[in-house]
Amino acid sequence: MGLFLLKRFATLLGTLAAASVVVFAVLEILPGNAAQTLMGADADPEAVAQLSAQLGLDQPALHRYGQWISGLVQGDMGESHAYGTPVLELVQERLALTVPLALLAMALATVLALAAGVYAASRHNRLGDVGVMALAQLGIAIPNFWFAILLILLFSVQLQWFAAGGFPGWSEDSGGGLWPGLKALLLPAVSLAVVQAAILARTTRSAVLEVLREDFVRTARAKGLGQRAALWRHVLRNAMVPVVTVMGLQFANLLAGTIVVENVFYLPGLGRLIFQSIANRDLIVVRNCVMLLAAMVIAVNFVVDLCYGAIDPRVQARDL
Repeated sequence: MGLFLLKRFATLLGTLAAASVVVFAVLEILPGNAAQTLMGADADPEAVAQLSAQLGLDQPALHRYGQWISGLVQGDMGESHAYGTPVLELVQERLALTVPLALLAMALATVLALAAGVYAASRHNRLGDVGVMALAQLGIAIPNFWFAILLILLFSVQLQWFAAGGFPGWSEDSGGGLWPGLKALLLPAVSLAVVQAAILARTTRSAVLEVLREDFVRTARAKGLGQRAALWRHVLRNAMVPVVTVMGLQFANLLAGTIVVENVFYLPGLGRLIFQSIANRDLIVVRNCVMLLAAMVIAVNFVVDLCYGAIDPRVQARDL
């Protein structure tokens, strides 16, 4: 187990290093100048050059990359050019919305997908299976931003059960709280969860069907174990390796893919911060936010690898 963890951790560090180089290089080759954007198109060239020097934009790329990595290691993300505040404060404020939104969407998707996938597999080639797979195909085909607009029209405009957008916050002092905050995130989470649940349901069904053909399942049924007990106690656990793989990728996608939905619901999350920073050409915010999302995706994949070893010890043996 120790060697398995060591190899996975070394892979984690190497992937993070490669991701940092890619993120920095891609943003470096973009046209334009942050100082010129901040001061306007008609600004005096000398003033633009002075601001560029103040922001450190006149330094060599390798020097700026080293400073950036050194700051990240020390927990210093620098200061936003557009907002004039530390990037770390901006990120922490926005993560307080984006992470709960992704977790809520993932929880909804997991519950719906596991129930639908196991139900469809237990009724293979029957009406229930066909119906669930048809709904899953429809869910995959629906863009989440379009579904989000439909949810707003139905539940906000027509029924007026939820607000059409905005976020009251988690603090009761600011007029928010736990329930108001969750209520504001429910429609965005549903719009994100539908597509993910459809994909995961199909994966769950395929994995469960494959395990149902194994000899140990027939033996358990022959000894008198009921179909429901066999499905949930034995079959689902042995089918979880491909399911966990997809769940890990989906959660990573939810963390990195909330930009559109956050803009539809006007939520002040990390995705909206990236969108606004791109518009303002605040590259230091964009760079740190993209790197943070990349690190979170890599960390999720690392956790998924560890889950493999816990679910199926044979994964560790093959890796050694």
